[in-house]
Amino acid sequence: MTKPTASPDKRSVKNDSDNDSDGLPTQLTVLHIAAAEAALDRVFAAGGDGGDAVVVDLSNVERIDSIGAALLATRSRGYRKSGGSVRFVGARPAVAATLRMLPAVAPATDASGRGAGVFERLGGDTHAGFSAVVGLGSLFADTAHFAFLTLIGRYRLRPGTLAWELSNIGSRALGVVGLISFLVGGTMALQAAAQLRRFGADLYVVDLVTLSMLRELGPLMAAIVVAGRSGSAIAAEIGTMVVTEEVDALRTLGLDPVRFLVVPKVLAFTIAQPLLTIFANVLGVLGGFAVAVLYLDIGPGAFFARLRDLVEIRDLLTGLGKAVVFGWLICLIGAAAGMATRGGAEAVGRSTTSAVVTGIFAVVLADAVASIFLWF
Repeated sequence: MTKPTASPDKRSVKNDSDNDSDGLPTQLTVLHIAAAEAALDRVFAAGGDGGDAVVVDLSNVERIDSIGAALLATRSRGYRKSGGSVRFVGARPAVAATLRMLPAVAPATDASGRGAGVFERLGGDTHAGFSAVVGLGSLFADTAHFAFLTLIGRYRLRPGTLAWELSNIGSRALGVVGLISFLVGGTMALQAAAQLRRFGADLYVVDLVTLSMLRELGPLMAAIVVAGRSGSAIAAEIGTMVVTEEVDALRTLGLDPVRFLVVPKVLAFTIAQPLLTIFANVLGVLGGFAVAVLYLDIGPGAFFARLRDLVEIRDLLTGLGKAVVFGWLICLIGAAAGMATRGGAEAVGRSTTSAVVTGIFAVVLADAVASIFLWF
């Protein structure tokens, strides 16, 4: 090991590259524990029988699990018993959060107390955003691969899995989706009626409510409700499985977590989201119908006659196509947030919040892009 010139009695583990014989691997997990164990054995052996201060640099470690943290704790405890001292420095936030659960390997703080500069924070945020986009793209590719193999019969879903996911995502969301859609449709009709009555165009409230619900508001409201309800649940479920190492257990058994955890949810969203959108459309139009009959004195016959002449099949298909895309976005973003969870219960909460906020933003952005594309 290389000794710092200012402190000849101090040993350190450097992590300049994955190929460095003295460096820790970037993945300090159960799958890479042999390389980490060999590196730690070398540095503590170089420290002798005690007396030297060993500094373990964790700046290159991108991921750590309980096995890796336990290895660090065991090696450092044994070295301290021999009279030496061990200090862990340079840990990334996610790694430090895991190490803080074990006081024996809690990372040291920067003695200078200097916070990160604006460019350092900007670079870190940019790198984190780029990594998130790459991770989401990789998850999408894996999900598409396994979903295709499942649909052609190469893989089979576990019995009852799809029905269970449909129940969680679809039927249990009917109440809140229907109520919100009915209220929004009625409110939109009520606000439009105040203006349309001035021109004697009361009947055109049918056009406003129906086309808005079928093309835009129905898919959008259903997606926002599902993003807050099911997107957060997916992130919390998968995030908890990552923290409790159930995902690592699947990988250890040679099973791909995407196939078993994500693909059933994507297939369920593909079925449930259009059905929820149709339900939202119907309730939204009924809300407008209630306002038209009770406030504008439009007869039910005139309302439905105008509705029959106005609606085209492409209006319905446009909304259903958006619904499928929205469902995929919600599911994949929630799954990606869950897979990226590192740490404990606090990290699961952050992943859940991130899944909801990012999912709603992605749905609104996709709706805006689709509307502009279809308009032109």
